Amino acid sequence: QVQLVESGGGLVQAGGSLRLACAASGNIFSINAMGWYRQAPGKQRELVATITITSGGSTNYADSVKGRFTISRDNAKNTVYLQMDSLKPEDTAVYYCAAALVGYDYAYWGQGTQVIVSS
Repeated sequence: QVQLVESGGGLVQAGGSLRLACAASGNIFSINAMGWYRQAPGKQRELVATITITSGGSTNYADSVKGRFTISRDNAKNTVYLQMDSLKPEDTAVYYCAAALVGYDYAYWGQGTQVIVSS
């Protein structure tokens, strides 16, 4: 009973920045954590970053994006953001927002937003 809508994807040149947003609705007070995943062509979906909602806002990142991406939350707006800086062509993927109601079991997913980084 959680709906997620991503926005902010697009085409950007290498070295540029994008900010993705994920707005949650529905049973939002049951959300324990939210995260961003991505799936590049020919690759499996991988975890990009996570942040806790009901706890102290702990974050974690994939090694490939540490130092370049920042996940943040605005609980008043029921929105999680992914600030992506110093983008690389290998960041090209469909980025998905996910919500976990039970622990870190990401059972709810958005439809994805395409990020294309040109070289």
